[in-house]
Parts: sequence; structure tokens; C-alpha cells
Amino acid sequence: MKKFIFVPLLPVKRVIMTEKITRFGVSIEPNLLKKFDQLNKKEGYNNRSEAIRDLIRKSLISEKTKNPEEETIGTLTIIYDHHVGSLTDRLLDLQHDHTKEILVTTHVHIDHHNCLEVIVLKGKHGNIKKLADNIKALKGIKNGELVTTKSGL
Repeated sequence: MKKFIFVPLLPVKRVIMTEKITRFGVSIEPNLLKKFDQLNKKEGYNNRSEAIRDLIRKSLISEKTKNPEEETIGTLTIIYDHHVGSLTDRLLDLQHDHTKEILVTTHVHIDHHNCLEVIVLKGKHGNIKKLADNIKALKGIKNGELVTTKSGL
């Protein structure tokens, strides 16, 4: 006589896909694939497909933001010594001159001399990059990095 174990079924969430998924094959050297899998594991990807999709998105965004007229969003992160000359005044003047591109700033006091500021930007890529370059070039800015992206492809 067979024994049966009753296992209650949990509710299943159905996902309705709005886009059709296309599967394709990729030929890759074993050593390169091993390194890719190690990186994916380190970065927390559950599968290769999502990692590849992210790489494709990153490449597409990078290509689009080469166009200075392309609308983008981004952050400029800077570290600076607020005691250097009139840096604070020059930084504020630049920010007040670009209220169209600057959405918000966050200011953090790191220690007695150093501050970290994150400036959230939106607008034409060329304008954002020029503003970021002008800020990074100010005397007293120790480090600055602009990261841009797009909300849609």
C-alpha cells in the first residue's frame, strides 16, 4: 500500500510579463565564463541572464549619454576642504547659477576641515557634465565623480 503525504499548497503569485523574452546562445571561453560567474556571485546575481541584461543596459546608457543633448540624471559626489579660500562661496554661486539642473544637494561634515556633498542633477548631458567639470576644477575640491544614467532606454 502506498503512503501519501499531504503538502498544503502555498499561494502562487502569478507574474504577467508585458514583454516577450528572447533566448539566445552565447559562445564563451571556459576561463572567461568562470570569471564572469565568480563576479556575478560576488555581486549577488542569481543568474547569468540578469547580469548580461545589466551589462547591455549599461552599454546602451553609456552610448546614449555620449550625446550632449541627451536628457540624463546623475549625481556628482565631491569631497572638499571648506577652509580653502572662498571655495564655499564659489561652490554656492555655481549651484545658484544652475538651479535648473540641480534638483537637490546633500551636505555631510566629515571632520573639522572636510565635507562631502552629493549633488543630484537632471538635464542635458552636456550641461550636466560641464557643470560637474567646473565644480571639480575648483581649488579645494579634493575628489569628485559624476555618475549619470537614464530612467528609460
